[in-house]
Amino acid sequence: MKTAICGVWHVHADEYVQHALNHTEVVGVWDSDPQKLEKFCLKHSLKAFSSLDELLKSNADSVIVCSASNEHCEHMIKLAEAKKDIFTEKVLCLNSEDCLKVKKAVEDNGVKFVISLFQKFVGKIMTVKDVVDSGELGRINFVRFTNCHNGSIGNWLPDHFYDREECGGGAMIDLGAHGMYLIDWILGKLPVKYSSAFTVFDSNPKNADKVEDNAITVMTFDDGCIAVNETGFVTSSRPICLEVFGDKGSVILSANTVTKRIGKESTELELKENLPRPIEQFVTGKTPEGCGIEEAIRLTKMMEGAYSNII
Repeated sequence: MKTAICGVWHVHADEYVQHALNHTEVVGVWDSDPQKLEKFCLKHSLKAFSSLDELLKSNADSVIVCSASNEHCEHMIKLAEAKKDIFTEKVLCLNSEDCLKVKKAVEDNGVKFVISLFQKFVGKIMTVKDVVDSGELGRINFVRFTNCHNGSIGNWLPDHFYDREECGGGAMIDLGAHGMYLIDWILGKLPVKYSSAFTVFDSNPKNADKVEDNAITVMTFDDGCIAVNETGFVTSSRPICLEVFGDKGSVILSANTVTKRIGKESTELELKENLPRPIEQFVTGKTPEGCGIEEAIRLTKMMEGAYSNII
C-alpha cells in the first residue's frame, strides 16, 4: 500500500507519518502552508507535493489527513473523488452539514474511511466498557470523563491550535473530543441537552482569539442519565479519570487502576491489553471497529451541542 499525507497542521502528524513509514511507502506530503510543508518534509526526508492536485493524481492508495479542521470537508471530498482511502484526525468537520457532504463522497466513491478515536483501543478504558456492557451496574445514570494536559501553561501547543477559525474552538473541540466519543460509546445514545462552562485561564500570548483553555460540558439524556466531560490545556499532573455509575454499582478508572463496586463488594480489575491504535490498523490494511463515518458524525454533533450553550 502507498500512502500520502494531506496536511501537517495537527500535532499528531509526526506520529502518524512514522507509523506509515514503518508499514507502507509514503509517496509524498502536501500542506497549504509552504513553510510547514518544507520543514516537515526535511524532517522526515519525504517528497513535497507542489499542490493538492498533485497529491490527488499520485499513485497513493490511501491518505492520512492532518490538515486544519476547517479544511477537512474540502480535502476529504476531493480525496474520496480521487478514490483514495482516508484516515483522518478528529474532528471530522466543524458542523454536521459538512460531515454529511464527506459521508456522501465516501459512500459514492466506495473508499475506506477511518477516524482516530484511539481511546477506544486503550486497555484500561476497554476494561471499563466491558463492565458496563456486562449489565452488572444496572441502569447507568452518571458518566464522567476527565482528560487534561498542560499544553498551554507548558507552552508546547503550536500557535495555530489557538486559531478559532482553523480549530473551531479550543480545548473542548480538541482534547475534549476524546470524552465526547467515549461517552457516546459507553452510553450508545446522544444527549438531548448540553451546558458548557468555558474559561480562559492562562495568559499565553499565542491565544489571541481567546479560545477556551479550561472547559467542562454537562450533558443530559432522555432516560435521566447525566454525563460530564472535563478537559483543558492548563492542568498538570492530572491523570485520566473515567467514572460510570448505575443503580446497582459503579466502575471507576483512576490513573492506571480500574475498580468495580457492586453493593458493598469492591474489586480491583485486571486491565485488558491495549489494542493497536486506529492509525496502526489503517496503515496495515485493517479497518478498526467503531471508527467509521457514523461515529465521526456523532462526534461532530456532540461538539455542536457543547458549543451551542456556553454559560
